[in-house]
Amino acid sequence: MKKALKIIGIILGILILLLIAAPFIFKGSLEKMLNRTINENLNATVAWEDLDLSLFSSFPDASLQLKNFSVINKAPFEGDTLASGKTLSLDMGIMQLFKKSDEAIKVDAVKLDEAFLNIKIDSLGNANYDIAIKDDAPEANNGEETNGGFTFDLKKYEIKNSRINYSDEASKTYLMLTDVQHKGSGDLSQEVGNLDTKTEAFATFKMDDTEYLSKNRISLDAVFKLDLKNQKYTFLQNEAKINELPLTFDGYVQMNETNNEVDLTFKTPSSDFKNFLAVIPGTYIKQISDVKTTGDFTVNGMLKGIIDSTHIPMMDIKVASNNASFKYPDLPKTVDNITIDAQLKNETGLLNDTYLNIPKLTFRIDGEPFRMNGSIKNMTENPLVNLEMQGTLNLANIEKVLPLEMEQKLSGIFKADVVANFDMDSVEKELYDKIDARGTASLTNFNYDAGFKNELKVTNASLAMLPGVFTLKELNATTGQTDIKASGNIQNLIPFLMSKQDLKGRFAVQSNTFNVNDFMASETSSSEKNAEKGGNTSQKTASSEAVKIPDFLDATLNFNANTIIYDNLELKNAKGTAAIANETITISNFTSDIFGGNIALAGNVSTKSETPTFAMTLDLSKIDIDQSFEKLEMFQFLVPIAKALQGSLNTKFELSGQLTNDLSPKLSTLAGTALAQIITAEVDPEKAPLLSALGDKVSFLNLDRLSLRDLTTNLTFNNGKIEVKPFNFYIKGINVAVAGTHGLDKSIDYNLTMDVPAKYLGNDVTKLLQNLSSQEADAMSVALPIGLKGTFTNPQVSLNAEAAISTLTKQLLAKQKDKLINQGTGILGGILNGGTKKDSTTTNTNNQQQTTQQQNTQIIKDVLGGILGGKKKKTDTTKTSQNTKGGNK
Repeated sequence: MKKALKIIGIILGILILLLIAAPFIFKGSLEKMLNRTINENLNATVAWEDLDLSLFSSFPDASLQLKNFSVINKAPFEGDTLASGKTLSLDMGIMQLFKKSDEAIKVDAVKLDEAFLNIKIDSLGNANYDIAIKDDAPEANNGEETNGGFTFDLKKYEIKNSRINYSDEASKTYLMLTDVQHKGSGDLSQEVGNLDTKTEAFATFKMDDTEYLSKNRISLDAVFKLDLKNQKYTFLQNEAKINELPLTFDGYVQMNETNNEVDLTFKTPSSDFKNFLAVIPGTYIKQISDVKTTGDFTVNGMLKGIIDSTHIPMMDIKVASNNASFKYPDLPKTVDNITIDAQLKNETGLLNDTYLNIPKLTFRIDGEPFRMNGSIKNMTENPLVNLEMQGTLNLANIEKVLPLEMEQKLSGIFKADVVANFDMDSVEKELYDKIDARGTASLTNFNYDAGFKNELKVTNASLAMLPGVFTLKELNATTGQTDIKASGNIQNLIPFLMSKQDLKGRFAVQSNTFNVNDFMASETSSSEKNAEKGGNTSQKTASSEAVKIPDFLDATLNFNANTIIYDNLELKNAKGTAAIANETITISNFTSDIFGGNIALAGNVSTKSETPTFAMTLDLSKIDIDQSFEKLEMFQFLVPIAKALQGSLNTKFELSGQLTNDLSPKLSTLAGTALAQIITAEVDPEKAPLLSALGDKVSFLNLDRLSLRDLTTNLTFNNGKIEVKPFNFYIKGINVAVAGTHGLDKSIDYNLTMDVPAKYLGNDVTKLLQNLSSQEADAMSVALPIGLKGTFTNPQVSLNAEAAISTLTKQLLAKQKDKLINQGTGILGGILNGGTKKDSTTTNTNNQQQTTQQQNTQIIKDVLGGILGGKKKKTDTTKTSQNTKGGNK
């Protein structure tokens, strides 16, 4: 016994060693065989990151795994991905590993995990999955034997966590399946056999531009009869679900050489009205198991015919319900009198002949009936719409009958009595004369959370429709402090509703108070909504506060408002025209009263880009300086001393730049020009450090009651600097020339030149002027350069008095030199003409001339002495005088 156990232990040990060693022994040959099989059979580029062979994961079978694989098409789908995935597993019996290289290996099971299958059929009918090399094609075997390879003797297969796309450009059919969980089992080696499948996925299905399913949960538990020889697949026992709507199928699908053939019928296995509620996706509605219902709901359908580049199956799909009702146990109201009669039909197999007919659709909530009927023909080419709608709907009741997870609460009464006939081509091309719509519609007491600080409340809105003409008879709405009354014509209501075009029209708008701040986004609600989504609250809030011009409007508004509140400004008696298009408002002929004066404005504001922009011309007339300085930040930079001014001014701006989220100008981005004209202004230097510093430095300036009139200056905005063109004004008879720049950082860099009367320049200059006549002294002036630097609040004043006095001295010297020359000429003439007579008369005349000469000489010496030597001692003056008297020898 011990010997036998020992032998068994040895055998088991050898087997375990073989199981461990087998992957290393066979991996290379299997990878080589797989490469050869692919090259011999597939016209595609197949690659994988790693190949792994395991004898334990699917024991007693061996499992060959391809990790991170891809299948890339060649022409005519060059470069397209047909398939890719995380893992592809092929299970086979262990004994298959010991087959010779020229023998086929049988694969028992295939598994796909996190795969992507991308099936395409182009407009010519070429399929990207048709990658098998044809029998008559040359074999790419590189001289190697081709008998060996893989054959599929499948017993089961599985697809997990995968995605499948199907697009048929010929029939314009698109199917997208996500989160696919599918598995099947059966003997696929037989020509005829059964396949048991289970499938779950989320489906989106479109034909042409019409979407019939949108991420709806679907499931199918079905047993198929497989006729692999004829490629015919027949439904046996099965049940499908779309959301929670159950369906059963009967019939078959057959793949022919040139087309596919379908002969299917389907129906709801029960007629409970809960089947209707089951169609609504679970994302929007809660559990329906406890809902109380009456009446029935049935779906019956037929699909029969061929599918190719020109044909679809003929179809007849009916949805019906009669006198049904439902009520959720936790909700207060019931929906009753429900009648549904709808049919989707195609009798020719041609896509364009598909039509939808809804003879009757009615329901009633809280005793208020609503009905509609209509049809859509020629659905895929140029749909022809015939629609009739009549009834009353209380929007607040929607949440009282259905547990919808709505983003915001609705309230208001909608009434309609409308008949419309049109084709979508006319709608898209805005051929209004071909859109026949008649009737009326109204909305009252409608509250809507538009994302502003306060709800938008529509007291009433009424619309009248005639062929080609849609008239907004009245609209009364409020939000926050803002009230709006509007009326006008809507050019394209149906294109706006049906094809998502911009709403076009011309409206007259009146408002008692229009507060732009009311249209700011709600910071709290934005933060809360973002937090619920797990986003970055601070970033979301910052962007959500911006005022946005609606992107769906292409309209012209003629407006008139008693008061417009913009930031902290109040504009009275405002009127003008605003054209809104492409997220831009273009304003023209705007006038208003502000700051005790008038304003005229033209320009545009755009919120299309991430940073709003503006460009406009602004003309302000006779506005109060003090008010404008207090309310307008831009004025504080326009006129640095405006705070010290009491009076009025005119100003005109031509500016462009960027705006903040609340549509205030970003001063650092301003570009353009401005003209400021001070009509009249009294100055209080105590309110302006700039003027006080100037007054302290230049003592002879009396700024206490400075008055400015008709002062005009031109300014240029550039890179955060305001350049002031040279201008002149007078302070108590002193002409002042000014030029320079100041910045948005309140820095200043100005040069002033004062044409100062010489008598203001101090005692030394006054003494010099004493030698001139009073008229000459009063007329004598000199340019005094003054520099202003620093900031508005801490200015630095510098005087160049030395230069001024030097200039003055040169002027005085030149003037006295001229006098000296004139006086000298007179004296020389007296000397030359005198001396011939020495009578008493001559003597007296000579004495007078000598006295005048001596006086003039003394004046010249005093002036020169004052200019060149400054103050002289009294004794020196006396000595000079004595010397002069004593000798002219």
